[in-house]
Amino acid sequence: MLKTVDSGVLKTFSFGAMHISVAFLVVWAMTGDWRIGGATALVEPCVNTVAYHFHEKIWKRRLGRRAGANPGAGPALPA
Repeated sequence: MLKTVDSGVLKTFSFGAMHISVAFLVVWAMTGDWRIGGATALVEPCVNTVAYHFHEKIWKRRLGRRAGANPGAGPALPA
């Protein structure tokens, strides 16, 4: 029997597909070249994912410092 797919996973894949489609269509419309649109649609999400990783590391470090300054206060933002 097939397992039910978690809606969060499905939503993530759906957003990824939409992101790639929008990137392709915008760049294709701007340049008139579907190859440039396709290359951008593949490269941009990869670069964005790496950038997001570092963005999260910076925020975790920032929240860790804030919690260290006032140990009883807990995190400033929900995790």
